[in-house]
Amino acid sequence: MKKLLKRTFVTVLILGFFSPFIILGYYLVSYDYDISSLVDYKPKQTSRIYDKNGEKIANIFDKQHRYYASFNEIPPRVIEALVAIEDTTFFEHSGVNFDAIFRAVIKDIKAGKMVEGASTITQQLVKNKLLTREKKLSRKIKELIYSFKLENALTKEQILERYLNEIYFGHGYYGIKTAADGYFHKKLSDLTLKEIAILVGLPKAPSTYAPTKNYDISMGRANRVITRMYTLGWIDDATYKKALAENPVVYNDTLTQNRAPFVVDEVARRFRNMGIDDLKTGGYEIYTTIDLKLQDIGRKSLQYAYDKALERIEKYKEKEAQETEDKTFKVQDVNVSQLNGALVSLDSKTGDILALLGSVDYKKSSYNRATQGRRQPGSAFKPFIYQVAIDLGYSGATKLVDIAQTYAYEKNGEEMKWQPKNYEKNYKGLITLREALIHSRNLATINLVNDIGLSQLLRELKKFHIKNLPNDLSIALGTMSMSPLELAQYYTSFSNYGIQVKPHLITSIDQGGSTVYKKEDVSYYITAPTQAFIMTTILRDVVTRGTGRRSRVRGIEIAGKTGTTNNNIDAWFAGYSPTVETVVWFGNDDNTPMYHKETGGRVSGPAFAYYFRNLLKLYPQIKRKFDVPEGIIEVKINGKKEYFSDISKPPRSDYSDETESELLF
Repeated sequence: MKKLLKRTFVTVLILGFFSPFIILGYYLVSYDYDISSLVDYKPKQTSRIYDKNGEKIANIFDKQHRYYASFNEIPPRVIEALVAIEDTTFFEHSGVNFDAIFRAVIKDIKAGKMVEGASTITQQLVKNKLLTREKKLSRKIKELIYSFKLENALTKEQILERYLNEIYFGHGYYGIKTAADGYFHKKLSDLTLKEIAILVGLPKAPSTYAPTKNYDISMGRANRVITRMYTLGWIDDATYKKALAENPVVYNDTLTQNRAPFVVDEVARRFRNMGIDDLKTGGYEIYTTIDLKLQDIGRKSLQYAYDKALERIEKYKEKEAQETEDKTFKVQDVNVSQLNGALVSLDSKTGDILALLGSVDYKKSSYNRATQGRRQPGSAFKPFIYQVAIDLGYSGATKLVDIAQTYAYEKNGEEMKWQPKNYEKNYKGLITLREALIHSRNLATINLVNDIGLSQLLRELKKFHIKNLPNDLSIALGTMSMSPLELAQYYTSFSNYGIQVKPHLITSIDQGGSTVYKKEDVSYYITAPTQAFIMTTILRDVVTRGTGRRSRVRGIEIAGKTGTTNNNIDAWFAGYSPTVETVVWFGNDDNTPMYHKETGGRVSGPAFAYYFRNLLKLYPQIKRKFDVPEGIIEVKINGKKEYFSDISKPPRSDYSDETESELLF
């Protein structure tokens, strides 16, 4: 009877307080109280990108940064803390706490102003999701009606789940899972009681209580939450004291936390190619092949080589100024700002992209030259021609002709002449295939193309899946265009013992606990392991004593090839260790010549070496020596090792008392 009288008194008091607005409330009955956005709750969610080790690369979101947590993900202690400080009778009322409203009204009347709120968790959710911030009686009436409807449509657990995912927790974090990750770098299940108290204390005034802005104020608010739980008897004395004494570490991160912008941009591009248009709102978890440690090394490698190039340019300028005896001398047609680079690194066996850099500095240029820039590979293409020759039975000991020739051709009805030259501007006459590739002899390569036959060469090159091959002798000089990533794919034909693998960036994509994409391995048989290994031994010599000497790294075998196009427009180094392959490119963005003698060996080789030196520091256990496939025949000819197989047979004239041969298994 007392409870009935009390409720009647409260109701009469409330109606009396609202009496001037009874007519307005009457007209609001016709309002469409649509709660479907909360009943069928599907908020926009942040997508996350991870590296191969599970480290977060970046968050991708539209307007609100939100991770979604199902009710089962939310620890009971979070619910207890929230209810203790915000709405102690949450599990008893039907959306509106009339007792709390009565107390608030009395206090407000006594104070002559609004000093205490009486909103339940349900009302707070309604206010944030369904209503505006306007302080009008009509909005308050709508809030009450909405709350009653919501309580009838959803369970208490569903309301709590929506509340903890919808509410703003300061610092750009929407939802408690987002806040836990952002402020503490923790999962909800790993939070301490003090950290939980900090989080549930935030919705009342996120800007005021944000621990990144006002740490002491935030701790004070958290202590009130803990004290409230203790007063209610929900935690014991030991837990209470321990929580009060804790001072958690708080992180002040950017929202995106973008640690590899080129990777993030490439992921977004690949999503578009898949026809997925909700990357920023779909709550995807994207697992990539990237190793963030190697990504950072790749960035530093490009910067190192870039800085060295600028130092050389300054020295060249000073030297030319001295030669002209004019201290104000300025080199013409040199635009240093156009110089840029790219790097891509793969796991040779799987094709997994370990590092992807599209420029020296993303802040200055976000264009991804590694995946979208198409440039001529120059002499970095020669190994494909030589591999064809080896697969046809040539060997490293085969003699090639290294002499100049003049080629006549017709252009626009006019007869033209082409007189290619070696970079060194000399001729060897006869030179072994090995030495021709080691020293990147243009004339020997052109004559090799003629020896094979252009038509047959083009047919054989199809197995490499290389696009847009020129149908003329310029193919010997690498005049087609390709991106660094494409060249890296083609080079796996050598680094993976004759099996070319398609590069991967994304391993899998999950959404809402389900896998929506999983990578499929794609590979192409190119040649036998023995034939690819013969090429590797030649490219290994390119590094130890040829044009790639600046790419050497102590303590590990490296094979690779430099590439420099006409007038030093493009500079490449494509190389690999027994397990990791890396391609580096440098050049001017406007396709003008790089200043002076910036070649693949001079500018790209040092970036490659810097990368591998630091890779060895990170992963000293990495494989250091190339495996020798079964069937390789090692022969000493004139005191020098040469490698043969049942396809690339040793020349009979080389078998003598002075020749040692051994079949290696």
